[in-house]
Amino acid sequence: MRDNKNEKELNQPVFVGIDIGSVTTKAVVTNEKEEILTFSLILTSYDRQQSGADVLELALREAGRPRDDVAYIVATGYGRRSISFANEVLPEIVCHAKGTRLLFPSARTIIDIGGQDSKVIQLDKDGGVTKFEMNDKCAAGTGRFLEVLAERILKVPITEFGTLSLKSTEPLTLSSICTVFAESEIISLLSEHKTKENIAYSMCISIAKRVIAMGIGGQINYEEPIVFSGGVAKNNGVVKAIEENLSKKVIIPEKQQITAALGAAIFAKERHQ
Repeated sequence: MRDNKNEKELNQPVFVGIDIGSVTTKAVVTNEKEEILTFSLILTSYDRQQSGADVLELALREAGRPRDDVAYIVATGYGRRSISFANEVLPEIVCHAKGTRLLFPSARTIIDIGGQDSKVIQLDKDGGVTKFEMNDKCAAGTGRFLEVLAERILKVPITEFGTLSLKSTEPLTLSSICTVFAESEIISLLSEHKTKENIAYSMCISIAKRVIAMGIGGQINYEEPIVFSGGVAKNNGVVKAIEENLSKKVIIPEKQQITAALGAAIFAKERHQ
């Protein structure tokens, strides 16, 4: 006997948000009720159009939906203009705001740190963007800063870096925010027999201070609730450093890299309607 309810749901249109980041490409498929059917993530290749097509195919396959069910696609992120099959492209700032507020309806501040950029976004009580600051010109304050220094200098896999940093007993001071100069500084600390744990947490503090200062420079007051998203939000050392330097708690999405793609999918549903 057929499940008429499931058959009816499968006949409904779906909406797709694609977030083309510098390191990863994400896709979210939602239905008309704004329910997330699937979230997929792949590494971004040099061909961003192909990355978008690949993540769309993966997401639809995981959702069990054919391409013909897609009613509208919104692309966002660093490489959004590369996606020729999208119905529309939107800036990532507004998509982050839309997706974050769906997950956390009372959110007032977003800190998002990705592979090669970081941003701080201030929201009003209705979820509108009132201010934002973004760093996309320098590796300092991004995941790339941690990845390069952790794996190349400390010889620690980035997946283990956060846990290592939490074992710190004597946080050190990194005076350099530039990745190149910080590299020399870390080598000097290692030659002084400073532990990897202490150096790792000093790097977390450095990235936290850099991003927080960027927001303060844009007159963002970090009103709570504060949501910390992006790939670096997986790093519990950076989470701790941000909370200590703000003296405020932050909320981490269960899927840390979903917010921009989710926001794009919600915009896709709204544009279609």
